[in-house]
Amino acid sequence: MHGNDRPATLCVTNAKGGTGKTTVAINVAGALNERGRDVLFVDLDPQGNATEGLGLVEAYDATPPTLFDVLTDPDQRSAVHDLIRPHDEMDVLPSNIDMLQAEHELTMASVMAKLDADPALDVDPAVLEPLTINVGPETITGETALDGLEKVLDRLSGYDYVVVDSPPFYGQLTDTAIYATGNVLIPALTEATSERAIELLFDQIAALEDRTGKSVREVGVVANRVESTNEDAEMLDWLEAVFEDVPVWSVRKRVALQRAFSSGQSLFAYDSTVDMADRFLEIAADLDRQFGFTEEIPQ
Repeated sequence: MHGNDRPATLCVTNAKGGTGKTTVAINVAGALNERGRDVLFVDLDPQGNATEGLGLVEAYDATPPTLFDVLTDPDQRSAVHDLIRPHDEMDVLPSNIDMLQAEHELTMASVMAKLDADPALDVDPAVLEPLTINVGPETITGETALDGLEKVLDRLSGYDYVVVDSPPFYGQLTDTAIYATGNVLIPALTEATSERAIELLFDQIAALEDRTGKSVREVGVVANRVESTNEDAEMLDWLEAVFEDVPVWSVRKRVALQRAFSSGQSLFAYDSTVDMADRFLEIAADLDRQFGFTEEIPQ
């Protein structure tokens, strides 16, 4: 059994675009489901790619309250139960068009928190309230205002895993996701441009840890869309050297992964005979090991 009453939580994150982050997140969640785990998938990306990729486009256009409201307004957090949508493979907390305002809202919350924490600044945080939608001095807790998603997840129970798909950019939303989960799974392309993206992610995590005192753990790296070129081989070696203490999994480029996404499901529901399904099961098995799930795999 899992050794903690709280679900295992992980954030799939890389600010470099085009890494297949959302496809990786959906298929890891699908693999965990295949192993018998109850999974909640949280789409924190304002673009809603995962929401679309799980066949929930109508949720993206739904009227308030939405994920934006439960994330930024403590008085609306109880509405999260009404927002969760069922899917054949997992429950989904979908993104919404209102999330396009979330980065600004959380940035203003962060500024209010800093003003409140430092009397030397001699500025009333309330002066910023006309610039926000939900956030005000009374909604802020702590010195970083990064605990919104954590408090949302604290209201949920019955899940083995929470998988958060973060936005493809650095900022308050991504920090909120990493803060809430404390664990990151990193998708990366096997090309030279990934080196800089990984270095920036390390910098972001270090800054978050320094600012909040929270420890963040890398649970693994998914080298995605791998092909048989010298550059791919060199980058795999680089990733394995940089992440010598965590697993690095290689997912080869397969058209079926995109087709599964377009059909609103993971590879397991679309066509579990595709060879990369076994690779995602390896990832899920290792996550189970890391998070202390010990019961037998359902047959």
